[in-house]
Amino acid sequence: MKQFAARWIDCVFSTMRTLVVLGGVLAGPITALGGDWPQILGPHRNGIADDEHLASQWPTGGPKTLWQRPVGNGFAGVAVAGGRAVLFHRVKDQELVEAMDAVSGKPLWNTGFPTNFRAQIVDDDGPRCVPLIHQDSVYLFGAGGNLHCVSLATGDKKWSRAVYQEFRASEGYFGAGSTPIVEGDKLLVNVGGDRAGAGLAAFSPSSGKTLWQATDEQASYSSPTAATIEGVRHVIFVTRYNVVSIDPDSGAVRFRFPFGMRGPTVNGATPLVIDGHVFVSASYGVGAVFAKVGKDNAKQTWASNDVMSSQYPTCVYKAGYLYGIDGRQDAGAATLRCIDPRAGKVMWTEKGFGMATLILADGKLVIVKTDGELVLADPSPERYRPLNRAHVFRSTTRALPALANGLLYVRDTATLKCVDLRDPATAK
Repeated sequence: MKQFAARWIDCVFSTMRTLVVLGGVLAGPITALGGDWPQILGPHRNGIADDEHLASQWPTGGPKTLWQRPVGNGFAGVAVAGGRAVLFHRVKDQELVEAMDAVSGKPLWNTGFPTNFRAQIVDDDGPRCVPLIHQDSVYLFGAGGNLHCVSLATGDKKWSRAVYQEFRASEGYFGAGSTPIVEGDKLLVNVGGDRAGAGLAAFSPSSGKTLWQATDEQASYSSPTAATIEGVRHVIFVTRYNVVSIDPDSGAVRFRFPFGMRGPTVNGATPLVIDGHVFVSASYGVGAVFAKVGKDNAKQTWASNDVMSSQYPTCVYKAGYLYGIDGRQDAGAATLRCIDPRAGKVMWTEKGFGMATLILADGKLVIVKTDGELVLADPSPERYRPLNRAHVFRSTTRALPALANGLLYVRDTATLKCVDLRDPATAK
C-alpha cells in the first residue's frame, strides 16, 4: 500500500507540474479585436486564432524572440487584448496580475493579491487559470479559489470574492484550475462547492454579486465552453465526474452524463462543440466521448479509450478532423494524433512526439512541445507534415501559449517570451 501511495504521489506530482487548464469551442462573447487572444484557448476557446498571417518559413535558428522577461510561479498562460499582454503569476506571497505592451513588453501596471495557498502535492503554488479579458475588465481565479476583477486599463481593483471559502469548496489536488467564462451578463465558474449546492455558480461581472448557484458538482481542471445548439444556449462544463450543460440564465441543468474516473485522476481538457456534437477527452483510462446534443439532452455517438486520451491539452479542429496529443506525460510516451470525430477513427499517429499544446492559425498547426521545441505543421488527415521546427525555449514549457497578431507568447518555468511568427509580407 505504501508503495502504491508513493507511486501515486509521484504520478500526480509529475502530472500537475504540467497541468494547465484548457478551453473549448464557440465560447461566450468577448469584446476583442481580430487577432486578439483574450481568454484561455483564444477568442472562441477552441485553440483557433483569428485573422493571422504566419510566415511559412523560419530563419536559421528559428523565429526571432522580440522580448522576454522573468516570471514567478504558476502554470497560467497569458491573455492578449487591446495591445496589452496580461500575465498572472505568483511572487512570494502575492498573486500578481501584470499588463505589458504586447509588442515591446514594456510594463504598464501590476496589481497584487495576498495569498497563503500551499499546494498539497506539487511544489508550485502559483495560479493555474489564464486571465479572462472582457470589455474593460480582467477576471482572475487564483489557486486558492479567490476570484478577482481589475481594470484592463489601469489594474485598479474592482472587486474580489473568496469563493472557495464562501462555498466550502475543496482545493482538490492542486488548487483552483478551471478558468471562468463570461456568458452574456454573467461570469460562470466551476466553483466545486458541492457541500453548499454551488458546484457551478454565476456572478455579476460588474459587481461580483452571486446571481445563482446550482448543482453538487465538484471542480475539475477543465474550463467551460458555450454554444448555441438547436436555438438553445448551452454552457458546457467537464466537472470532476460529469459533463454538464446548464442554462446560463438560470443555472438549470440541460443535460448531464458521467465522465471521469475516481482516484488520482484529473479532467483537464476542455469540451469542444463540433456541428451540434460535444467532444470530451481525458487520460487515466477514461478516453473520449462524442455525443449529439439536443435542446435538453445528449446522446452518445461513440466512446473509446483507443481514439484520443487527452491528459490536459485540448484538441483543435479543422475541416472535419481533430488534431491533439494522445497519452500522458507522466506515464509512457505521448503521441501526436489526427482523428475523425464523427467516425471515432484514428487517421494517423506520430509516435514518440511527446506532450505539447496546439494552436490552429492561418491554416497551420503551431505546436509548442513541453521540451521547448516549437513546430509548425500542415494539418492533414493523411499524415504528419511538419513545415518548420526550432528549439526556442530552454526549460520545460507547461503553460498554455497565446497567439495574437502574429506574436506567440509562451512562458516556461522561469521566463515569458514573445516570439515573432508574422509573415514579413503582411507584418505591420
